[in-house]
Amino acid sequence: MGKFKRSERREVPPLNTSSLPDLIFTLLFFFMITTSMKEMPLMVDIDPPTATELTKLEKKSLITYLYIGKPTGYYAQKLGDENRIQLNDKFIDESDIEREMIRERAAMKEENQGYMQVSIKADRGTEMGIITATKEALKRSNNLNIVYSARGRGN
Repeated sequence: MGKFKRSERREVPPLNTSSLPDLIFTLLFFFMITTSMKEMPLMVDIDPPTATELTKLEKKSLITYLYIGKPTGYYAQKLGDENRIQLNDKFIDESDIEREMIRERAAMKEENQGYMQVSIKADRGTEMGIITATKEALKRSNNLNIVYSARGRGN
C-alpha cells in the first residue's frame, strides 16, 4: 500500500459572513419588539431638593416611586393645587398608601419582595407632614427600605 502525499498545504477556507448583518438586524428587531419601556406620565410638579451625599441606585426594577407635589396642568384644574401623592399612574391618598404598597409588593416576584425599595420623590416645597404620614404608612405596610430622591449641587 502506498502513501498519498499532498504537495501543497491545505488551508481553511474563509468564513462566509454575508448573512451576518441579516442575523444582527433580526436580533435587533426581536429585542426592540419584545422589550417594553415603562412609560409613566408625571402628574405632579417636582423640583427635587439638592443634596451633597448622593448614591446611585442599583436595581431600578425593584424600586417603587412615590411622587409628592402639586398637580400639573389638567390635574391642577381638576384637583386644585394641594400636594398630592402619585403612585405609578394614579393619585392616592395617605390612607391608601398602605394598601397600595402591599399590592405593589405582591405583584413582584417572590424572591425580589425582600429587596423592594420605595423612593420618595418630593418637591422641595412639600410640607413635612405629608412626607411623615407617607413614611408612617410605609412602615405599617412593612416597607422599611425608603430612599429619598434629590439632585446633586452641580445639576
